[in-house]
Amino acid sequence: MPIEVVSFDMEGTLITPRFSELIWEYDIPRLYAERHSLTLEEARRRVFEEYMEIGDERPEWYDIEYWFRRLDLPGDWRELLEMRRDAIEPYPEVKGVLERLSEDYRLIVTSNTIREFLEVQLQGLEGFFTHIFSAPSDFGEVKKTAGFYRRICGIVSVKPSSMAHVGDHWRFDYLAPRSIGIEAYYLDRVDEREGEHVVHDLEEFERRIRLLDG
Repeated sequence: MPIEVVSFDMEGTLITPRFSELIWEYDIPRLYAERHSLTLEEARRRVFEEYMEIGDERPEWYDIEYWFRRLDLPGDWRELLEMRRDAIEPYPEVKGVLERLSEDYRLIVTSNTIREFLEVQLQGLEGFFTHIFSAPSDFGEVKKTAGFYRRICGIVSVKPSSMAHVGDHWRFDYLAPRSIGIEAYYLDRVDEREGEHVVHDLEEFERRIRLLDG
């Protein structure tokens, strides 16, 4: 069936991970160090231990408001996101690909990132998308499962076979959506994999989608 909806993962697909890495790996430990009079190195060790205690199978892992409360951090987490806006970096080909694909398809974002991050990360790109979906914020799910993708298809009123998806996680962006019939592609920006459904940038993904539609 012809493709009607094209879905994109967020971090590692549309933008680099730098924004999130700075917040989770540097800023939160820095604030923790200030609050508890620790060196940054000691604060990082303790904060990472706290992260591991929760683990990425629980929704709290993704919730920055939760971490500000748990770690008793000073300030407002919203100010932290605003402070790091300059670290948001779309990959070079992203805007051109979105401009071209949006002329012929409905574009959506399907991400494991919480909505508060997505709203900041999408600066300058939000106008290309008809829907923005966050697995933890919208559905309380910590991973993009086959069930997650079925719900998305229902919401946007499209059969799985008429949706294409691309992202940089083998299990959650390729295997899960493909298991229900979505035309999914694994985005490998570091050239570690080859295959029929492996692409190395979004321009290659765009070419694959165009070929599907003849």
